[in-house]
Amino acid sequence: MTPAQRGHLAMLVFSALVAGSFSLGAMASKFIAPAAITVLRFALAGALVGAVAAMTTGVPRSAWRAPWRYLVLGALLAAYFVLMFMGLQTAAAVPTSAVFTLTPVMAAGFGWLLLGQITTPRMALALSIGALGALWVIFRGDLGALMRMEIGRGEMIYFIGCIAHAIYAPMVRKLNRGEPAVVYTFGVMMAGLLLLCLWGWRDTLDTDWAALPAIVWICLIYVSVAASAMTFVLLQYAALRLPSAKVMAYTYLVPTWVICWELALGRPAPPINVLGGIILTALALFLLLKEEAR
Repeated sequence: MTPAQRGHLAMLVFSALVAGSFSLGAMASKFIAPAAITVLRFALAGALVGAVAAMTTGVPRSAWRAPWRYLVLGALLAAYFVLMFMGLQTAAAVPTSAVFTLTPVMAAGFGWLLLGQITTPRMALALSIGALGALWVIFRGDLGALMRMEIGRGEMIYFIGCIAHAIYAPMVRKLNRGEPAVVYTFGVMMAGLLLLCLWGWRDTLDTDWAALPAIVWICLIYVSVAASAMTFVLLQYAALRLPSAKVMAYTYLVPTWVICWELALGRPAPPINVLGGIILTALALFLLLKEEAR
């Protein structure tokens, strides 16, 4: 496989793993403060990534050059995850995941601002179709709700988090100085954990961890291992091999994966009128991944 093909495979796995965090997060977010679960999430994921780094590439001293880079990236990721759990306290999993599909449009803009990456006409068309599909799902196919901008508070909170996530993708490439993806991820996780502890220490200490229901621990283990440690490595691996817009294109698969997760967990299927939006996001993914004509 070529480096680009390996990048695409990484993002395919990324999209399936990310989707699970929406369904499980929506079930667990009612029982724990967003800052508290995110602190423990970063701690567990950071320990896992650090162990993998130690057993594989090692963590050379050169990786800690310019540590401010990790603080910038860690702040972006910490903000994204805290705002995600805050949004899921009042929003359902499927429309929240649709908000996530607006990230490629923003990533393309930030990729141009930060890296000078040019969005081709095909990409611009695909991003526009994907954004339309996302809006379709967010507003449940109700044109009147769209015209009145009837968007839930949870979706709005999460949208702010998605802005941070969109900035993160091009910043990974801009700030990387040749560190392996797993080492780079470990630095980001540790910086994010430090910032989260400074900001969310009160919620963490006030949480009665022994009284939490099982779904919180299931969600925590999943998001720490699968939707944090693994996806961080996958995202950074792909971001070093693909343009930012194509990296984030795989977010268009997330609502479809979320529907599969919801059905597998025995939760109600989304309204039938959101399927049009899902189809549009799938079309956007196809257009983004199709090779440009020379």
